[in-house]
Amino acid sequence: MLFGDEHVRRYVESDGREGHEWNGTSVLILTTTGRRSGQQRSTPLIYGSYGGDYLVVASAGGADAPPAWYLNLEANPEVGVQVLADKFTARARTATPQEKPTLWRQMTAAWPAYDDYQSKTERTIPVVVLERQPAA
Repeated sequence: MLFGDEHVRRYVESDGREGHEWNGTSVLILTTTGRRSGQQRSTPLIYGSYGGDYLVVASAGGADAPPAWYLNLEANPEVGVQVLADKFTARARTATPQEKPTLWRQMTAAWPAYDDYQSKTERTIPVVVLERQPAA
């Protein structure tokens, strides 16, 4: 099973032919800029669609602290996204309280374990909207 850096490497090298389909769901690659290091960090994440944008969940498996990629995008919301061979720049934002219930249901339909993750922590797990930016 693909995981972590190996998942990213094979996804990028194969334009998503390897790694897009994962455990019965679909994965994109999110690239953030490290808030302290300034280095590019890529993470494979389960995603959903939202109009022309994409959704990811900052679950960290239900940990009390958010994942590092979420802290990175809070510091710098301009991110890179790859869905299959489609690579683009996006602006990341946390779903509003009004949007979240609908988006959460959509994401738990794709990965039911998100509900379990939320029950493990007092932290409110965010849904992140990745808004595609126009090509430069």
